[in-house]
Amino acid sequence: MIARGNPEAWPTMSAASHAVLREIVVNGALPRAELAARLGLSKPSLTRITRSLMDDGFLLEGGTELRGGMGRPSELLHLRPESRRFVGLKLTGDHLYAVVSDLGATVIDAYDEPIVDRSVAAVLEQIRIVVARFDESWGPLTAVGAALAGTVQGSGRGRVVVESAFLEWANVPLVRLLEDATGLPATVDNDVQALTAAEHWFGAGAGLRTMVLLTVGVGIGCGLVINDELVDGAHGTPGRISHLIVDPSGPYCDRGHRGCASSYLTNSSIAGALPRDPAGERTYEYALEQAREGRPSALKAFADAGFALGCLIGTAANLIDPAKVILSGDGLAVYELAEADVWRGIRQTHEEDLERLDVDVQPFDFGEWARGGAVLAIRNAISP
Repeated sequence: MIARGNPEAWPTMSAASHAVLREIVVNGALPRAELAARLGLSKPSLTRITRSLMDDGFLLEGGTELRGGMGRPSELLHLRPESRRFVGLKLTGDHLYAVVSDLGATVIDAYDEPIVDRSVAAVLEQIRIVVARFDESWGPLTAVGAALAGTVQGSGRGRVVVESAFLEWANVPLVRLLEDATGLPATVDNDVQALTAAEHWFGAGAGLRTMVLLTVGVGIGCGLVINDELVDGAHGTPGRISHLIVDPSGPYCDRGHRGCASSYLTNSSIAGALPRDPAGERTYEYALEQAREGRPSALKAFADAGFALGCLIGTAANLIDPAKVILSGDGLAVYELAEADVWRGIRQTHEEDLERLDVDVQPFDFGEWARGGAVLAIRNAISP
């Protein structure tokens, strides 16, 4: 069964209508006068636009609020988040995470299952079945967005996964294939880009014009927002700072770089710095257990990782002067166990007053990556 895409789920609208909708999606309920001032629209134009958005079910009027402390209370325009529903997907090398969200990126349903066969055809069939199930419960659906580790290039229906090491994919036209499999408009991006997009519009970075997202765990990711725009990069690989040199005499990473952040900070690097566990293996879980028990070798591994993370934060902050640096990922225990070392690394690299640096640690689970996929779809619909 193919999801029953609704041709009227996302009507054709002007650039000004997209801009009005985005303001309310990102910033919450606003009065018409403030919307007009923010976007440079005349009152008649804004009235016409908001009427159309209300007719299409995106907005509603309700309540008043005194803005600016003077004058009469203004009637507010609110988003109707339940008016549209989006599917978000996160693909790892062995798992499919999926969510349904409303237009405000609130998750209303979630599902996950193992990926047994990594072939493109098999994964697409898994996705088709999951989306069809969501459609039966929540349809009609508006669009689907997918996030995965790897390099994604191109635009529109021609967007391609150039490489995804965990899935062992190369040059996969995933947008076209997703649209053919699900019957829904699709968008695809790198998972860190998706998570950055989610934090920028709907999370700790909502309303900020400049921010950095750093993720730590299996790998190191960096997403950048500059002047209210998610940085895409010329080759689909922005924010690659994981091989920044921290100590030229340090250990080698898996790419042969000596003393880079990746050689200290990834989960596997932390595990590799310790003796083997009783089963003869080196695992991050064992390293974490040892650190929490106060074992000196494990505490040193996390301290070195924390210092490397601090160097990355300080360097990224030097580059773009963000309003906030957001930390996330499955390796956040580094900050928990080595916060002092993180700030030691920041002090060694950051040029400005540390009081100006806002570091925000956000809780993480893999469902957030899938929600990021839904946000890709929402952003693509609102800002095509």
